[in-house]
Amino acid sequence: MKSWIALGMGMVLMLAGCGSGGKDREESAGATSPFDSGPRAAEAPVDEALAAQGETLFKSKTCSTCHAFGTRITGPDLAGVTHRRSAEWMEQQILHPEMMAKNDPISRGLIGQYAQQMPNLMLKPEEARALIEFAKRKDREPTGGKPPSR
Repeated sequence: MKSWIALGMGMVLMLAGCGSGGKDREESAGATSPFDSGPRAAEAPVDEALAAQGETLFKSKTCSTCHAFGTRITGPDLAGVTHRRSAEWMEQQILHPEMMAKNDPISRGLIGQYAQQMPNLMLKPEEARALIEFAKRKDREPTGGKPPSR
């Protein structure tokens, strides 16, 4: 009996690791959002002053606890996010993660993939915009926000 339990637990663990095929995809195929229409955030110029504020906020507001650029921690890898998402979607996700979790198909897909909802850090709209500018600046770095390969 113990061997069947061990076998069952092993299968569950094996299947849990298979979902993304080894690649970090941040959404379910075909998921769309009313907040994600229009140009991608990266298409607008970077406001360097806001990006500098965003970098400070990224560290001080604990964003870096779950997110990085070029590495998956417990939340999605943010490298390239401004090429995939509109600034409006990013702002809504930062400011209202609980509403997005309930109503937004992309956000629900992320929760399904990462098994956690982004916490509401009670940020102000100008702080969310600063974080978006920081992500845009990171996505414009020569490595696209990813660490250089060795």
